[in-house]
Amino acid sequence: MNTSGLRISGPVDEFTVPVTAHMPDTLTGQFDTILLCVKSQHTISAMQQLAHHLTPDGYVVSVQNGLNELDISKIVGAERTIGAFVNFGADYVEAGHIHRGNRATVVIGELNGIQSTRIETLHRILQDFDDNAQITENIFGFLWGKVAYGAQLFATALTNDSIADALANPKFSAVYIGLAREALTVARTQQIVALGFDGFDPSGFAPDADPAASKKSLAEMVTFNRASAKTHSGVWRDLAVRKRRTEVDFFQPVLDVARENGVAVLLITRLVQLIHDIENGDREQSDANLEVLLGVMAE
Repeated sequence: MNTSGLRISGPVDEFTVPVTAHMPDTLTGQFDTILLCVKSQHTISAMQQLAHHLTPDGYVVSVQNGLNELDISKIVGAERTIGAFVNFGADYVEAGHIHRGNRATVVIGELNGIQSTRIETLHRILQDFDDNAQITENIFGFLWGKVAYGAQLFATALTNDSIADALANPKFSAVYIGLAREALTVARTQQIVALGFDGFDPSGFAPDADPAASKKSLAEMVTFNRASAKTHSGVWRDLAVRKRRTEVDFFQPVLDVARENGVAVLLITRLVQLIHDIENGDREQSDANLEVLLGVMAE
């Protein structure tokens, strides 16, 4: 990146922007805004290296998957943490080159829901990236919605099908519905009102949802994902292409809250185990893994 800049390619836009990139040991100074964009499993180690680079009145924006705002706030304080929800698809192609596959929902919000001056400033900046970027008073509603949708995406990565093809397979609809339902049931114990985005409708996966509403949301997610140049999830790429650990442990806070509140999350628990099995080379990606989850539902 220092030599050739950062290249963004894909159907949304094509450009290269000059940047100055640093390793942790070469970065100096303090900054009032830090966008944290690492994988969720690297959140704590990254924040431990960045915390002293944050000004006393600065803030960190968790542009990530999962509920990482909870870990960030433990290190720099909740008052210096801003939540963010992103659902656009992108892939690392090579050093200094990112492929952006589509446009999708981008949302930011203060953890306490207030409409602050700094959130309005950040919003104007993010509109340079996506002019449909939003501010919300319920950022955790979006984040828990993404956790539920994320459970479905992780399940698609158990196979080699595209996101759209996997979600469209009626044989495993009950698995995708059940995974989202477990996550949203846990969210309810925290008085979280989950919010929808890009075809994902949390009301379709509520514990008391009409089955027709569940299938309708699945169909809308299929439509959304078929329009994206990013066909497979980042989880699938981590397993099948990059051969590295995934973000699957971002479900741990969900499992912890479920245990504390007596909520059964058998599907998510087994999903995490299956992903780890693939990471460890003990299992291959195939529909057989979804058959395992169907078996969990039948127990």
